[in-house]
Amino acid sequence: MTARLQRVYGFRVRIEGYRFGRITVDGREYRADVVLLPDRVLESWWRREGHNLCLEDLGEALACRPEVLVIGQGKPGLMKVPPELTEELRRRGIEVFAAPTERAVPEYNRLRETRRTVAALHLTC
Repeated sequence: MTARLQRVYGFRVRIEGYRFGRITVDGREYRADVVLLPDRVLESWWRREGHNLCLEDLGEALACRPEVLVIGQGKPGLMKVPPELTEELRRRGIEVFAAPTERAVPEYNRLRETRRTVAALHLTC
């Protein structure tokens, strides 16, 4: 990422690796679900309904006013993203990319280079 883009978008957070139950972000390993904001990582992200994502679970991520929200649905993709949630986010002008976390990680790294992107990542099932 160029210094100019970092100044404009404020993005410093980069994923260096992911495997079931673990993610490495900017040299630090996390072993619980995370939310990646432009300037920091929210550790131990917990959802109200576990494997069913809802708007309330995304409060701090949405407060950053992202252009794109990348959702990692777990290794096999078991965390559900209801269509009504996706529609509400799109109504707010937020593009949504939801996929198994293995696919969400490289997409987040790619998008963060040019767009205001945040990620909510489930690391296990």
